[in-house]
Amino acid sequence: MATAQTQSKGLLYPYQAKWLKDKARFKLGRFARQTGKTFTTTLEIVDDIHEAEIDKRRAPWVILSRGERQAMEAMEEGVMRHNKAYGVALSVLREDTEFYDEESGIRRRALQLIYPSGNKITALPANPDTARGFSANVFLDEFAFHKDSRKIWTALFPVISAGWKIRVTSTPNGKGNKFYDLATAAGGSGWSQHVVNIYQAIADGLPRDAAELKAALMDEDAWAQEFELQWLDEASSWLSYDLINSCEHDHAGIPEHYSGGPCFVGVDIATRSDNFVIWVDELVGDVLWTREVIVKKRISFAEMDALQDDVERRYKVARYCMDQTGMGEKPVEDAKRRYGQHRVEGVLFTGPNKLQLATLIKQTFEDRKSRIPMADEKLRADLHRVRKITSPTGAPRFDADSDANGHADRFWAKALACLAAHGVSGPVHVASATPLNIRPVSQQLAGYLT
Repeated sequence: MATAQTQSKGLLYPYQAKWLKDKARFKLGRFARQTGKTFTTTLEIVDDIHEAEIDKRRAPWVILSRGERQAMEAMEEGVMRHNKAYGVALSVLREDTEFYDEESGIRRRALQLIYPSGNKITALPANPDTARGFSANVFLDEFAFHKDSRKIWTALFPVISAGWKIRVTSTPNGKGNKFYDLATAAGGSGWSQHVVNIYQAIADGLPRDAAELKAALMDEDAWAQEFELQWLDEASSWLSYDLINSCEHDHAGIPEHYSGGPCFVGVDIATRSDNFVIWVDELVGDVLWTREVIVKKRISFAEMDALQDDVERRYKVARYCMDQTGMGEKPVEDAKRRYGQHRVEGVLFTGPNKLQLATLIKQTFEDRKSRIPMADEKLRADLHRVRKITSPTGAPRFDADSDANGHADRFWAKALACLAAHGVSGPVHVASATPLNIRPVSQQLAGYLT
């Protein structure tokens, strides 16, 4: 082995070295956030490739990540960094390729490194189709967050059954995914499992202050899941992590991907401790693609108006639904005057209305009619934070703990955007202040569950 590569290994913490030295064919790691699971696994991949090059044998690897950005990071911050530790002993060719993503209508990138003997390391976003299209060793990076993880596994396992190795790492993400199934399988399943929570990582030398991190995070559930590696009981959460995960897409939440179609906007009003949120959805076919989520805190009514005016200029907004509760009266009145009475609806956050809004957002997620930004932890926490609580009278209500990130404000803004689009049928032609053939919000809410 090259000296530089050996020095790189010397920087590993004991839990990382233990993972690296484990040569089991089937290996699973449940690691806390930011403890170096991708860094260490990509080092193992580079080691394996270089040993194969020396031995003149075939040892290709494929890295399947939750999205395109994560795949590129695994390759560029992991594989390519470790590759440099070997010096210039091997000449490696980098090859970027593109393929068409039918779901989003946008081209994706795949990054590939080709070694002199023909061995390859390929990194790309995971889906059931890409899982079928190769024969190689596999690294499933943050597998609990992969959309359609069970379908990916079903497509993948026959491929690796030919003798290839597999590495699966992730932080927990609820119980509704294949990573949970694998990690909680009974003993004797043939998997070598490694579990490293934040306290174990710190004990092994990772320079972190657990108390400081926990205080700054201000979210008991997030701390328990992402740092203590607990499997959360999601019975009371209205949107489970698995449901949220199923609607994430790495092409969502990027304004540059706006294709000029009709947009539906939800606005959650706040001026003090909570967030003011504008959620912009573009209707593409029958799916609401998030184009932008604007989150501001402690801004004036004038600044709110300016932000909405900017959205109005940049998107073809067919309809706005706005929180009219309390301080929302004035912003709704002003928006109706600027954009037209027929394009703006105010919604009072009464108990029955919140029930119907929560039902609508959940239905759009369950029907896979929404695409939301990927790997936005504050957004994920907001969507997951809302809980259905049964009152002493038996009536359901929806509530969320308030913290430094707000009071589930992104959840309600998205629910309002779903409501703005609800009831739309057929082609939508947008012209400023032109009435649309949509039932008023009050009628939609009254009849939605019937």
